[in-house]
Amino acid sequence: MRIVTYNVRRCLGLDGACSPGRIAEVVASCRADVVALQELDVRRARSGHVDQAEAIARELGAGDLFFHPAFRLIDEEYGDAVITMGPARLVKSGPLPSAWSPFPAEPRGAIWLSARIGGVDVQVINTHLGLFRRERRAQAAALLGPDWLGHPDCCGNVVLAGDLNSMPGGRVHRAFAARLRDAHAAAGPAPRATFPSRFPTVRIDHIFVSEPVEVLSAGVVRTELAQIASDHLPVVAKLKLAE
Repeated sequence: MRIVTYNVRRCLGLDGACSPGRIAEVVASCRADVVALQELDVRRARSGHVDQAEAIARELGAGDLFFHPAFRLIDEEYGDAVITMGPARLVKSGPLPSAWSPFPAEPRGAIWLSARIGGVDVQVINTHLGLFRRERRAQAAALLGPDWLGHPDCCGNVVLAGDLNSMPGGRVHRAFAARLRDAHAAAGPAPRATFPSRFPTVRIDHIFVSEPVEVLSAGVVRTELAQIASDHLPVVAKLKLAE
């Protein structure tokens, strides 16, 4: 199984061009079975009223698309999506808790689906955590709790992917690493930074896996196109699922 996580910044590139097709081209180069995307606009005026999730899925020839709107205003939505090349079903999607912050906080959420890859089931959770420490900690605690990663059905092959806004060594990263394995770190050699895309200095985009999952390889996509298509770089991992 190959999975990619990618914060696409509403498909707005560093050159100012808004291009779902360019994002799809970057993702297609990863040859992933499962694609976890964050920061997608759906029918928003600022992005030309395009359903970016559907546009990317169509370009990829996807089997299934699942979208969770962290934000909704009338017909305009903004949130995260999971695209699968094979069959999958939605288990749950919903908001994550917020916490007091000195500035207005962007709503956050998560989406959990069960996918079948090569005849093997895998639970995939995609999320995008907050910018402020207090809200990130609350959101991580919720994801580790009984409604998400701690749910009885979230067992066996489990993958958590997304923009966690937390670097290795941070409290949120450590909390997830206590339950799951950081795929990028497990693959070696030294993991590479993911943000900002042109001159990356921090690793805040992650893929975590449960113990039965073997990490065959993992890395950051740093093609010329990836460095301009969004302000984040995608992370891709090749995994061997337990049968």
